[in-house]
Amino acid sequence: MILKADYEAKTIYEIDYDKLKNSGIKVIAFDLDSTVMKSKSGTFSAETLQLFEKLKKDFSLLIISNNHNLEYISKAANQVDFPVLANAKKPRTRVSKEFLNEHGINCNDMVMVGDRPLTDILFGKFLGCKTILVDSINWYEEKPIVRFARSIERIVS
Repeated sequence: MILKADYEAKTIYEIDYDKLKNSGIKVIAFDLDSTVMKSKSGTFSAETLQLFEKLKKDFSLLIISNNHNLEYISKAANQVDFPVLANAKKPRTRVSKEFLNEHGINCNDMVMVGDRPLTDILFGKFLGCKTILVDSINWYEEKPIVRFARSIERIVS
């Protein structure tokens, strides 16, 4: 099924990054809100920043977000030293393909990590890269209705 991720993990912290490296993955693209940053917070946790530092030893990193608030995206981008692409319009790929081509990134060498099957995973599939579905980075704080909606989205995907 096209919405079925290649891999799943509870959060970004439980992904088997050694397995990705050994399978030839060179680039990790993360969704922003709810994947690597608490939604609407504008700030990465210390744990996430530490993970990024560790991953940069073996991978090129980037963030691909549908968020179109440039002030918010700029705040996020100022906390990291790798590209943050805003207003990507996932699951459509045109904007991201242009960016990836400009930066010489081959989708066969990339994995897309996100929390939404209907945007992040479908986007990765359309690009032709591997995909990893994770739960929200702050799943334990989400309202029951949000958790319910997420579970429905996963059932139908």
